[in-house]
Amino acid sequence: MASIQPHINFNGNAEEAFLFYQSVFGGEFSKIIRFKDLAGTGFEIARKKKNKLMNIALSIGDNVLIGNDVPQFMGRVSEEENRSKIAIFAESRAEADHIFLGLSAGGSVEVPMADSPWGSYFGMLRDKYGIEWTITFENKI
Repeated sequence: MASIQPHINFNGNAEEAFLFYQSVFGGEFSKIIRFKDLAGTGFEIARKKKNKLMNIALSIGDNVLIGNDVPQFMGRVSEEENRSKIAIFAESRAEADHIFLGLSAGGSVEVPMADSPWGSYFGMLRDKYGIEWTITFENKI
């Protein structure tokens, strides 16, 4: 079966964001490629951009969260737009609360964690990097 791996674009702060995500979820970086790793004839990288991330992957359980810094020549990522949401399904209420509190630090809560009308424990937030997340725990009876 195919898997889905969210990929997030950043305006130069992907490494900072992914260290933050690692502090919330744990996990290990399975890939880190910097622009300097790809530099060569015909693909010159400005000195101040060499350490920016071409690709980073954080393994979280059986999932992978991927990101990169968008090179200036490709334009700027609009951090104010709704870039879509990343849905997290927690294994317990405690885990849902832990993830929600971690990701919402410095961000904004759109829907506080609470029992929802559809029967799950649910919350929604925008983290300090502008990424939107939904956190859900569904009690399997």
